[in-house]
Amino acid sequence: MTQRYTEAFLKAMPKADLHLHLDGSLRPDGLIEMAKRSNVELPSYTVEGLYEQVFKESYNNLGEYLNGFQYTCAVLRDMENLEQAAYELAMDNLAEGVIYIEVRFAPQLMMDPSRGIDFDRVMHSTNAGLKRAKDEYNNQPAVRNGDKPPFDYGIINCAMRMFGKKGFSPYYTQLFQTLRDHQPKHVIKIAAMEMIRASIRLRDEEGLPIVGLDIAGQEMGYPAHEFKEVYEYAHQNFLLKTVHAGEAYGAESIFEALTQCYADRLGHGYSLFSPEMIQDKNITDKEAYASQLASFIADRRIAVEVCITSNLQTNPTIGEVRNHNFKHMYAHRLATVICTDNRLVSRTTVTREYELALQTADIPLKRLKDIVAYGFKKNFFPGDYLKKRAYAKHALQYFDKVADEHNVND
Repeated sequence: MTQRYTEAFLKAMPKADLHLHLDGSLRPDGLIEMAKRSNVELPSYTVEGLYEQVFKESYNNLGEYLNGFQYTCAVLRDMENLEQAAYELAMDNLAEGVIYIEVRFAPQLMMDPSRGIDFDRVMHSTNAGLKRAKDEYNNQPAVRNGDKPPFDYGIINCAMRMFGKKGFSPYYTQLFQTLRDHQPKHVIKIAAMEMIRASIRLRDEEGLPIVGLDIAGQEMGYPAHEFKEVYEYAHQNFLLKTVHAGEAYGAESIFEALTQCYADRLGHGYSLFSPEMIQDKNITDKEAYASQLASFIADRRIAVEVCITSNLQTNPTIGEVRNHNFKHMYAHRLATVICTDNRLVSRTTVTREYELALQTADIPLKRLKDIVAYGFKKNFFPGDYLKKRAYAKHALQYFDKVADEHNVND
């Protein structure tokens, strides 16, 4: 496929990352520094060793992919580390032209009630790191005078689809002990509802830029409809919604996210164009079901958060990047946002993800700008709609400027 764009242009153009897990996106050397400071044992204390043993270029399955999170979550239960990780994540994005990010994570994975690390401390520490990066960047003369668009961010809080009676985090362990006579799925739903109530309180009473709700974790066996009440509460309180759906399960999971959870965006959505992944026996014509659902999503302009490297790593059956379903999303005119998922675990950047997307389809400049625009128009911006429109307009004007500077045209 003809290479239309240089890496320098893709890096310089303004970008957004709307599917970005904080606990999967630490700097490897930062993880080592934090682990030493907090006495967290790692398999290796060199970047090369961590890449070889934990954060690999490819994985055999989703379980191996998720293995590294036990180390990142352990260090992030130290609030100094958490603030540092948030700051460094913002700065790493800014270094490659990513000027808007929505950082997501499960705050309850970081909580440790016995050490006084509650929900509020976790959220304030995360926001402090992101805000420090924002203030530093936006104080540059080129940003202050309007030559470059400013940096901004939102925080998406994740409820966990599943967790066990011990080992996932001190908070979850204690919750299971407190509610020992409840069914496990009931405990999981209680934790999710507590998280969303606390998120809305901090947003409304303290002004934290908590912009959305997500549900993460194992998709199979933990369907989205089990969290319908949690999503209804978010919906009724004007908190926007995204759902991990269609990552490791069929298109019926995507349908549930839309109809049961009021999803404003879809995390991954990969299986939308893989009807063979549908498992619901009531769906007899899988091709027609998938086609109708894809048309509905395209028509409603429901954005799909596309994470190519992550999909290739967690679903090895995809094989080469040219087999990735992004090419079908592009051909069917879906609103797609190019995202990283986990910068450390997937060893990627937003620039790299754009390079991969461009290997699946021949995308002219106008369509590339459309894809970039989705990141600014389909985000959960922390300001009001008029501010969001103005911000998106500024970013896309800057896109044109960068294209001219790099002599990129159709």
